[in-house]
Amino acid sequence: MSDEPLVVVEGLRKVYRTGPKEVVALRDVSFSVRPGELVAVRGRSGSGKTTLLNQIGGLDRPDAGRVLVSGQDVTAMSEDALLELRRDVIGFVFQSFGLIPVLSAAENVGVPMRLVRMPADEREARVRMLLALVGLEQHANQRPFELSGGQRQRVAIARSLANRPRLLVADEPTGQLDSQTGRQIMELLRALVRSEGVTALVATHDPSLITLADRVLEISDGAVHDATLPSPT
Repeated sequence: MSDEPLVVVEGLRKVYRTGPKEVVALRDVSFSVRPGELVAVRGRSGSGKTTLLNQIGGLDRPDAGRVLVSGQDVTAMSEDALLELRRDVIGFVFQSFGLIPVLSAAENVGVPMRLVRMPADEREARVRMLLALVGLEQHANQRPFELSGGQRQRVAIARSLANRPRLLVADEPTGQLDSQTGRQIMELLRALVRSEGVTALVATHDPSLITLADRVLEISDGAVHDATLPSPT
């Protein structure tokens, strides 16, 4: 594992204002993530997990501080540069799956590759490989409504890997799943970190999933600290 961080967060602060009231979502947050790590971001609902992931993924901008991903300052990028970053460097997995209902599993996985105009034969081969990787090669032609929640999330994970991202950002990817299926999805993410060489940041409030992470970041009232348990001796 490289000593050079893939993600660097420095002094991140984000404040939301509703009339005269201020809600500090992130308070001077700083940490780094090395390549090949699976890092769980743990915290109660409303603690700031989604806000943090949105800053790292370039979906929102902080009020202070900066985020570096693969050496690029996300917080200083233009909108066009952010689009390229999210297309080429960062893959996203959301709690709500985000699949296109009228497309099959294979077509959903292929959407990001179409956006970069990948040749059809190369695209079809990678779609088959990714569906096999998440155990859904037999479901390629089924549409989302024909799949279980766990299967839909597997399709979403396959799609997030379409353009070979270096960083996978997953916001409560097991939030709509039962505990057994949720654990299977987290185990899949851990396996993909190993096999595909990606780095993953996974937000969760499920304590049963924390043990599958390499590191744990605890977020509470917008502040973050490393809560990784020491390895047993």
